[in-house]
Amino acid sequence: MSKEKFNAVKGMNDILPEDAALWEHLEEVLRGWLKSYGYRNMRAPILEKTGLFARGIGEFTDVVEKEMFSFIDRLNGDDLTLRTEFTAGVVRAAIESNLTYNGPQRVYSMGPVFRHERPQKGRYRQFHQLSVESLGFGGADMDAELIVMLRDLWDELDLRGVRLELNTLGQPEERAAHRVALIAYFESHSELLDEDARRRLHANPLRILDTKNPAMQAMVNNAPRLTEFLGDESKTRFEQVQRLLKDVGIDFTINPRLVRGLDYYNHTVFEWIVDGETLGSQGTICGGGRYDGLFELLGGKPTPAVGFAIGLERLILLTQESLKLNLDTACDVYVLHQGDAAARAAFASANQLRQMGLSVVLHSGGADGAGSFKSQMKKADASGAAYALILGEDEVKNQTVSIKSLRGDGGQVNVAAADAASYLMQKIAGQ
Repeated sequence: MSKEKFNAVKGMNDILPEDAALWEHLEEVLRGWLKSYGYRNMRAPILEKTGLFARGIGEFTDVVEKEMFSFIDRLNGDDLTLRTEFTAGVVRAAIESNLTYNGPQRVYSMGPVFRHERPQKGRYRQFHQLSVESLGFGGADMDAELIVMLRDLWDELDLRGVRLELNTLGQPEERAAHRVALIAYFESHSELLDEDARRRLHANPLRILDTKNPAMQAMVNNAPRLTEFLGDESKTRFEQVQRLLKDVGIDFTINPRLVRGLDYYNHTVFEWIVDGETLGSQGTICGGGRYDGLFELLGGKPTPAVGFAIGLERLILLTQESLKLNLDTACDVYVLHQGDAAARAAFASANQLRQMGLSVVLHSGGADGAGSFKSQMKKADASGAAYALILGEDEVKNQTVSIKSLRGDGGQVNVAAADAASYLMQKIAGQ
């Protein structure tokens, strides 16, 4: 009877060893970059209560309405959701643990998130994000610092052709006045609204500004702008952010239609966008902004906060060539052997070399033995190792090892077995 062959769930992709090496290298670069700005790692659960996202992100956002992987826990009846983004969970954890009691915190999270949308290039149902949160910082300088951080990252990754779009969403009362004006304006042009816009009209009219429908563009371009409703405090704050960015030579475009897809934002919002064919029509690789009201919304004390998220699949698509140039997946030493006594000696030698801090691949034979030295040497060369350590009957008998350079002059020497580790350490350290 034939057995069913299982495939991965649509939109949830395997990352195989060759690609995983790129991921590990990128993650190492990201951790070093974050550490240089004083950020520490924070890890919240993948599963949260569904209400956390509905309240924090907004009931009438695309994420909550159409994209969440939600289910009822059959053991206790809890309504649960696989995290759709990090910020709501991080704020929940910060409130629960009183994280900001002793002062502001710089934290980051990295890992998989889940959205039930149509898979496309660089956009999947399980994808990975880096989310950076500055909790308890209320000044415009932190808004600007996050953007400067990102400019530094693009430089480190040699990412070209990336541009910054900037906007302000003001304060809640200013958005409320703008909301009234938007509804009145869109109602006066109801014949031009598509089905999605009509559904959002009274629930979340701000999101209509972000429409991609070509038939609505001219009408939306003439809609009332939030800047017309901003008070002096919000205007001054946005000017401060712009001034700080100009002081360090960061170019940007003010996009009054930039609203972001989540309801918790206020004041500064921004996106870094790459034009071109690599990501198709979805060119945003990083977005973020300020979310001062989210702590209160989720039951905590008023706490200012600002952050951003980067889609890692997209970042790898854009930077994989430069990542590969700096990628070193090779081991230091490949250990070859032939014969039972040599196999035992090779096992012990490989262990000793690893104890010395070297990366070592020990050739592993099957039921038919280790294979010829010629076939083993082909595998040693393919491994990318710098050196091959060779053990046969003669070497075991004479208590020596043969060491062959695989990447240098190709020379081969015999050394005493007791000296093999120190010889290889000196050679590899001198490369």
